[in-house]
Amino acid sequence: VQLVESGGGLVQPGGSLRLSCAASGFTFSRYAMSWYRQAPGKERELVATVTSAGDSTNYADSVKGRFTISRDNAKNTVYLLMNSLKPEDTAVYYCNCLIHWGQGTQVTVSS
Repeated sequence: VQLVESGGGLVQPGGSLRLSCAASGFTFSRYAMSWYRQAPGKERELVATVTSAGDSTNYADSVKGRFTISRDNAKNTVYLLMNSLKPEDTAVYYCNCLIHWGQGTQVTVSS
């Protein structure tokens, strides 16, 4: 199993980023996928989850209305569109499926 995140970077407050996670080594379309994040000195927290078919999503209260998780089962990829970014969104963002994790991608929100 391999999960490879991309799309992180430095963005100003109020800006947007789209993260991608390319999955391989398992039947992607059978599993729910999640994004987590971990800020310096804090525990890793669940950001968003999408069901295997992509027909249902859940979000942490802190990102509701600003972030959108989606997936493309034909491309074995899950996305996280982040709008109206705030400095407190700064963290390493991780893709997750069951016990499997990607290496993470850094998102920094700063002026």
